[in-house]
Amino acid sequence: MAQYESFTFSTLDELRQKIESLGLDISFNEDLSVLAAPAAVGERTAPNRFSTLPMEGRDALPDGSPGELTFRRYRRYGAGGWGLIQFEACAVWQGGRSSDRQMWLQPSTEKAIASLLDATRAAAREPFGPSHSPLCLLQLQDAGRYRHATGTTPGLTVRYPLLDRRAKVPEHVEPLSDADIEAVQDRMVEAAVRAEKIGFDGIDIKSCHRYLASDLLSAHLRPGKFGGDFDGRTRFLRELTERIRGAVPNPSFLVTSRMNLFDGFPYPYGWGCDRSDPPVPDMSEPLRLVGILEGLGLNLLTTSTGTPYYNPWLVRPFDRLIPGNIEAPEHPLEGVARLFALTGTVQRAYPDLPTAGSGYTWLRQFGVFAAAANVARKAVTFAGFGRTGFAYPELPRDVLEKGAVDAKKVCVSCSLCSEVMGQGGSTGCYAKDREVYGPMLKEHRASRKEH
Repeated sequence: MAQYESFTFSTLDELRQKIESLGLDISFNEDLSVLAAPAAVGERTAPNRFSTLPMEGRDALPDGSPGELTFRRYRRYGAGGWGLIQFEACAVWQGGRSSDRQMWLQPSTEKAIASLLDATRAAAREPFGPSHSPLCLLQLQDAGRYRHATGTTPGLTVRYPLLDRRAKVPEHVEPLSDADIEAVQDRMVEAAVRAEKIGFDGIDIKSCHRYLASDLLSAHLRPGKFGGDFDGRTRFLRELTERIRGAVPNPSFLVTSRMNLFDGFPYPYGWGCDRSDPPVPDMSEPLRLVGILEGLGLNLLTTSTGTPYYNPWLVRPFDRLIPGNIEAPEHPLEGVARLFALTGTVQRAYPDLPTAGSGYTWLRQFGVFAAAANVARKAVTFAGFGRTGFAYPELPRDVLEKGAVDAKKVCVSCSLCSEVMGQGGSTGCYAKDREVYGPMLKEHRASRKEH
C-alpha cells in the first residue's frame, strides 16, 4: 500500500499522474453529458445519474419527526437537481434508533415525514419545472450494536470484542434471539408499507457499516437460523426483501438496499473478505447474494464498504483523521479505486440491476469526471455523493446547467461532519455551510469542554 497523502492536486493532469504512479484504475471523462441521461429503476425513471447517499443529519425532533435543519437539507437537495435522493437512515422503532435525534417512521410521525417528502419534491420543481421528479427512497434501519436510546440494550447479532469495545457494549449483553431479529423484520415491513402510503418511490434496507442487517452477514459464529452458513447469514435480507415485496401491493414501489460488499475484518467476523488475507476483498458471497436478491425483486443496489467506527478510510477516504480513529494505512486514491472496482464488479455481473456507487467526494472538483467515466463504461448507474451533498447540494444543477462544478464549493474531506456526529451533535458541512453550522460547531465544542 502507498503512503497516505492529502489532496494537493490543482489540475486533472496532476491527479492522473499520481494515479498512474500508484498503478490504479481510475478513469476520467470530461464529457459530462452522460450524467444528464435518465436511468430506469424498476418501473420508475430517475431524471439523471446523480444520487445523494443516505447521510444522517441527526437533527430530527425527539419523537422522530424531521426538524428545521432536516427540512432545510432536503429542500436544498431537491433544488440541487439530484436525480435520486436517498433519504437518510430512518428508525423503524424507538429501541432501534442510532441516536435520540434520528428520524423514526411511526404513525405519529407519518404526516411530518410526508411533509418533508412533499417539500423536497416542491423544491425540485421550482428550478426545473413540473416534469423534473427525482426518485425518493427512504432508508430503513435498526442500529443493532449502535442502538442509542434511553434504556435500550445494544442489539448484538454476535459478540465481536473489537467492535464491542469501540461501541462500549457492556460485557453482560447477550446477542439477540432469533425471535428478536424476526421482530425487527416485522417492523421493517410495517415501515415499508407506511413509506409507500406517504408517497416515497421506494425504500432502502440499510445493510452496511455493521448496523444490524450488515452485522448478520458476518455472523459466522452465530447459532440458529440467522447465522452460521451463507443461507443463515443472508436469511434476514432475503426474507425481508421477499416480505416487503408481498406486503406492498404497488408493483412499481422500489425495494433497494445499501450493502457492504467488503467489511475489512478478519474471519470469522468479516463479510466479503478473503479468509486468508482479510484486507483483500473476496466477492464470491456478495455477488451470490446480489443475484439472489435481484431474483427476489431488488430494484437497486447502493454499494459501500467498511465501517466509519473502525476503518473509515474504506468507507470514505479523507484528508483529516477524526480524533480517536485509526490512522489510514493507505493512500486515499487506493480507497477510491477499491470502491469503484467493487461496484463495477457487481454492475458487470448484473448489468440489468442499477447500482449507485461512491468514492467520488475525495476527488473534489474532478469527481464528476470520474463519475462520467464510470457511467460511460457501465461500471455504475448512479454516481453517489455523500459528504458532497452536505457541502455542495447544488452540484448536479451546476453540472446540468453550466457543464462544470465550482471548485470553491466542493467537500474538502475534513471529516468535521463525521466527527461532530460521532460526538452526538447534529451534522452538516461545518467547512462550507458556515453561516448555519459555524455557530453550532462553536457551541458543540464549548459544551464538550464543559463536560
